[in-house]
Amino acid sequence: MLIRIVRMTFQPDKVADFLTVFEESKEKIRAMPGCHRLELLRDLDLPNVFMTYSYWDDATALNRYRDSELFKTTWAKTKVLFADKPLAYSVERLQELA
Repeated sequence: MLIRIVRMTFQPDKVADFLTVFEESKEKIRAMPGCHRLELLRDLDLPNVFMTYSYWDDATALNRYRDSELFKTTWAKTKVLFADKPLAYSVERLQELA
């Protein structure tokens, strides 16, 4: 399982625009083959900083999404709202304590 974390800093006056883009695309992203979970997180101290946290079967599934028309159109609408360069991480879970 691959976990993808993307940290995005938006222009403060563009946060509502981003939330609209996310609302319009979240179900489609989650329905992509190989996507098992999608979360949107917001920084408690920086209200214009968000992270997406998604679970994918593997890098192949993630890359299929990243090569899709859905990603291209969603990303085009999102990147114009940034105040800073996004940071993306692909990680694997080594341990979990519940």
